[in-house]
Amino acid sequence: MEFDADLTACAALVEAGDAERFAAVMAAPVAARAKLFPLYAFNIEVSRAPWVTQEPMIAEMRLQWWRDALEEIRERGVVRRHEVVTPLAHLLSPEDTEWLDDLILARRWDIGREPFEDMAAFRRHIRDTSGGLLVVAGQALDRSAPAEVLEQAGFALGLANWLRAVPALEAAGRIPLVEGTAQAVRALAQEGVDSLQAARRGRGDIPPAARPALLPVAQAEAVLHRAASRPARVGEGTLDPAPIRRRLALMRAALTGRW
Repeated sequence: MEFDADLTACAALVEAGDAERFAAVMAAPVAARAKLFPLYAFNIEVSRAPWVTQEPMIAEMRLQWWRDALEEIRERGVVRRHEVVTPLAHLLSPEDTEWLDDLILARRWDIGREPFEDMAAFRRHIRDTSGGLLVVAGQALDRSAPAEVLEQAGFALGLANWLRAVPALEAAGRIPLVEGTAQAVRALAQEGVDSLQAARRGRGDIPPAARPALLPVAQAEAVLHRAASRPARVGEGTLDPAPIRRRLALMRAALTGRW
């Protein structure tokens, strides 16, 4: 896959919309970047679709557009021309499109203002939006990468990012947590730590070619430990490690493959 105009456009989308994933991809080999940038650009486009309009019907139509594009890719027929969809069509397997379709369906939560029904619904949302994305990213780099390990790591990353986003979600009128007590937040953060530790036990099963997909996970542990040790940080919006610590964690993961 050549780094053509579409991939350059995907990279620009990721740089503008997800600085941490952009830094992680730039720490990966060029061949991996050509596969990760379209996936992360897709994620940005889907995640922001419910937020660019106040009309629920229009938001639903935007998400449906992406579902239709995935179906075209899955059916291996004529695929619409688009700077993100076109490179995805060269990248995704039919199984990948199923994971990403679940991601789109999960993003419907962002359209409304209803809370999650229960913790099972919340966990499913994190798995579908973050765990599934990491499964597709890892297996796009190497099909032998174990989905279970990737999903566990993605769940931990998703929880960390969700806890970081709580103040912004609340400011936008959403109810991001099923229960917002200190005890519940601490338990949720510990659940993320446990998922990360479970993924690490399978780290040796990740083939070298798939390791760049896991570079964003290097940022998750510090966030989760901060939330577990002082849950008030979630509401205060003070979970982010210092920029220098984020860079060092990314460099360490890129050099050692240990996240």
